[in-house]
Amino acid sequence: MAEEIHSDAAALAESSEGTVDAALALNEDAALAQLKDGELSVEALEEISQNAALMKSRKVRVALAGHSKTPRRIALRLIRELYTFELMKFALTPTVAADLKRIADELLLGRLAGITLGERISLARRSSERVAGALLLDRETPVWQAALENGRLTEAVLVRALQRTGGSSAFVEAVCHHSKWSVRLEVQIAMLRNMHTPMAAAIGFARRLTPHQLRDVLHTSRLPEKVKSYLRKECDRQGAAVRGQ
Repeated sequence: MAEEIHSDAAALAESSEGTVDAALALNEDAALAQLKDGELSVEALEEISQNAALMKSRKVRVALAGHSKTPRRIALRLIRELYTFELMKFALTPTVAADLKRIADELLLGRLAGITLGERISLARRSSERVAGALLLDRETPVWQAALENGRLTEAVLVRALQRTGGSSAFVEAVCHHSKWSVRLEVQIAMLRNMHTPMAAAIGFARRLTPHQLRDVLHTSRLPEKVKSYLRKECDRQGAAVRGQ
């Protein structure tokens, strides 16, 4: 008899738990549907944020953080609790305010040292231009290779990476031969200032500049002195040839 009572109690508990889970799932679906409405009132957003059961759902938390009308204090709290790839997606969401995207990127940048190689590769391939730019200076080759192919990477971000001293010689050489980036004038100028640029590549880039442009670039270049000396002589020869015409 006792066993039957215990069995019935267990069945009832299991049934009750299933009912609760179903109710939570239903509430989650309803909340997510609400959060798709860009005109949802601030009061409704506040109500969702104060619903302890709903806030256990990561989907609801992400959607609430990204809603354009969510009060800033709520969004900031939620952003700081997002997982790495939730942060990445948040920063790429078109409806998210620019300042919140910057905060998400800053949080991501702060986590880079503590995440796995595979995660960094995935971030380098898919993240915002700012995060991709930071990953250009990663020590692991697969990471910066993925960042170079990131469709959101811009010329300005790549130039800034080339201007820093943290990039490896392998990274700089890869840029020298990259079909997309190596033909950009500003990238070429940045590589003429980078200490790791191979001499053959430096000569090729130098020939695309006027003597005046080249002298200005070499003035602030970190290329080895023998390379700069050779390029200066080339510059002088070009200037003499122009004067002789």
